[in-house]
Amino acid sequence: MMHGPIGGEPVAAAVATNRFVAAADRALAFVNRIIVIVSSVAMVLACVILSYSVVTRSLFHSPTYWQDEASVFLIVGVTFMTCAFVQQHRGHIGIEAFVGLLSPRANWVRELLIDVANLAFCSFFAWKSWTLTHEAYVDGQVTNSIWSPPLAIPYSLMAAGMTLLCVQILLQLLGSFGRAPRK
Repeated sequence: MMHGPIGGEPVAAAVATNRFVAAADRALAFVNRIIVIVSSVAMVLACVILSYSVVTRSLFHSPTYWQDEASVFLIVGVTFMTCAFVQQHRGHIGIEAFVGLLSPRANWVRELLIDVANLAFCSFFAWKSWTLTHEAYVDGQVTNSIWSPPLAIPYSLMAAGMTLLCVQILLQLLGSFGRAPRK
């Protein structure tokens, strides 16, 4: 499995010929970079929270009832909010074992089919995540712990991340139509 550009190809999978698509792609790339920085801080914060919990329980025999959920919420946010960044670099599924076996035109079709399938799945996932977020917010759903943070928090992070992923896939699809496959 390859995790980098093939034969001097740029990291971005498709350079859009349409100015609107290219501008939207640059804007999303900027947003993705900011999200990655914030997500890095969130991961460090999750580590600090869990380390604090271990030290507090071990040394002071004092339970912290909030650390598990806070860490899980942070990790859920990181996982879903960085999906678009990973897709921007084509880090998600792509059946890359076939890249060297297929012609450039066949690889273009393969990439196109994978993007269409990904967009269909991720669009459903994003829609369902937004409905879960709405339901959790309206019903006031909370976790089953003493702390009881609202479930709308992780659901909204999941929904926002999947929506950004859908936008990224859509921009890559539009960019693919703007470039002809190499012969």
